[in-house]
Amino acid sequence: MEQNIKNHTRFITGYHKVLSLFLLTGLIGSGVNLVESLGTENLYAASLLVLLFLCCIMLFWFVRVFPLKAQDRAIRAEENFRHFILSGKPLPVGLSIGQIVALRFASDGEFIELVQKALAENLTSKAIKLLIKNWKPDYYRV
Repeated sequence: MEQNIKNHTRFITGYHKVLSLFLLTGLIGSGVNLVESLGTENLYAASLLVLLFLCCIMLFWFVRVFPLKAQDRAIRAEENFRHFILSGKPLPVGLSIGQIVALRFASDGEFIELVQKALAENLTSKAIKLLIKNWKPDYYRV
């Protein structure tokens, strides 16, 4: 399948939908259990259950965020190198990581022009992606 602005985002059903629903349901259920356990001998176990679900939600979040940060660093290095090859200069300092990540989809022919436009007009990543005429797919980012 050809990648474009409409289909470039990737969601893993088991992770993004099923697991997040299970964690949210578990947190709500453990919270109800904790409230119902107030004043009983089950308060300690109910408290630990809420704590466990909070830890799992934090783990769910960080398991996603940390690799994305590493991918952002790799993309920044790759696009900086590409800009240097095409222009003889490193990427301008004023670009945000979101702008750089969006620019990776631009073909070499429009890359330099889009970099300048993104910098001059402080374009959002979505605006940059919408301006791309020749989409360069990235099938490795998840």
